[in-house]
Amino acid sequence: MAAGNKILVLGGLVMVFTTLLIPGDLLFAASARTNYLLYCSGCHLVNGKGNHPNVPTLHNELGRMMTVPAMREYLVRIPGAAQAPINDEELSAVINWVLQQWNADTLPAGFKKLTQAEVTAARQEILADPLRYRAQHWKDLPH
Repeated sequence: MAAGNKILVLGGLVMVFTTLLIPGDLLFAASARTNYLLYCSGCHLVNGKGNHPNVPTLHNELGRMMTVPAMREYLVRIPGAAQAPINDEELSAVINWVLQQWNADTLPAGFKKLTQAEVTAARQEILADPLRYRAQHWKDLPH
């Protein structure tokens, strides 16, 4: 058998065993960081700094928001998050990644990561007016 054919056969065997041993949803699953880059960085930029005043930064303030229960669901219900073409498990991973990556110092003591169930429930109601919701539940609070 020629060397080129051996490589093709070996590659085919690797694909077959990989497909059999790893569930399909995990085989193509992207990391939270990759999903952030694909679905969030277009507006919030690669570094999460945003473009004030139209696109808010994802640094520090989100951690403080996690002290207010309504703001946990806010992060899921904003249109960009709620309508991202990823499943609820992936979205919870992206939000938790953002919180840990750029807000670790401002997260409340005992912070619990957003769960898939929490994301599934919150994602059912997209915010029509995120700025109004934010003003009602966050802007009036001292921080």
